[in-house]
Amino acid sequence: MSNLTFPIVLQILAVFVIIVEVIIPTGGILAILSTGLVGGSLYMVFTGVSKTAGYAFVAADLVVIPAAVYVGLKLLARSPAALKKSLTREDGVQSQSPELEGYLGMDGVTVTDLRPSGVALIDGKRLDVVSRGEYLEKNSPVTVIAVTGNQIIVRQKE
Repeated sequence: MSNLTFPIVLQILAVFVIIVEVIIPTGGILAILSTGLVGGSLYMVFTGVSKTAGYAFVAADLVVIPAAVYVGLKLLARSPAALKKSLTREDGVQSQSPELEGYLGMDGVTVTDLRPSGVALIDGKRLDVVSRGEYLEKNSPVTVIAVTGNQIIVRQKE
C-alpha cells in the first residue's frame, strides 16, 4: 500500500496544478508540469505496483482531469481576473453620440453612391450613412430611418 502513496500525492498535485493553470495562465508551463506529474505517477504505478492499479489510475484520470478543468473554469468566473462589469448608459458609457439621434426622420441627399455605405448630406452636414443593403445612386433623396450604434441608416425617399 505504501507504493501507492507517492503516486496518489503526485496525482492530487497534478489536479491542483491544472486548476491553477486555468486560473493563472502561464503559457502552458503549468500544463507541462501537470502532464509530467500525471505521467510520472502513472509510470510509478504501472512499474511499481501493477497493471490493474495503473489502469485504475488512468480511469480515474479520465474522470478527475476534466472535472478539474471544469472547477478551474468555475473558479475563474469568480476570480478578479474575470470582467464582471458591464458597460451601461447609467455608468456614463455611450456607444453613439447623442447628436446622432437628432437625425432620425430627417431628409437628405446622397453625396456618393451607397453600396450600401457612403456619404449623404443631411441637415447641411456630410455624414457617413448606410442603407439596408440596397444600392442608391449619387444625388438620391434619402430619409434617416434608424440610428443604431454609430450608424445612420437611410432609405430612398419615395
